[in-house]
Amino acid sequence: MFSKDNLLVLFCASIGGILGHLAFLWIARQGFYALILPGALLGFGASLFMSTSKAVPCICGFLALALGLYTEWSFAPFMADKSFPYFLSHAHQLKPITLIMIAVGALLGFWIPRGRVRAASVGPEL
Repeated sequence: MFSKDNLLVLFCASIGGILGHLAFLWIARQGFYALILPGALLGFGASLFMSTSKAVPCICGFLALALGLYTEWSFAPFMADKSFPYFLSHAHQLKPITLIMIAVGALLGFWIPRGRVRAASVGPEL
């Protein structure tokens, strides 16, 4: 069962993810493409508090992947059909760099909070 601490971690992850999504859209309007940012900030938000659950990094990684896909869809949907289900079913047609950035964002969304879980499970040094 999830403890209050784990829910706090996921809440902070969601705040980080929202900030990452908004930052990506702002940066994209400046002419740069930082699709790693939503997943990475989601992971960073989750790492602000320690969690002892090994499920939290997995959930954060999945959420970072979903957020990366959603962010790309909100920025550049397919012209044939602008719906999100169509985008998901044709995501394999995205440019390789886009897929790499979504994957790296998801990896960071998993990896950053994973380090905090590991540190919490080891305990204090003697």
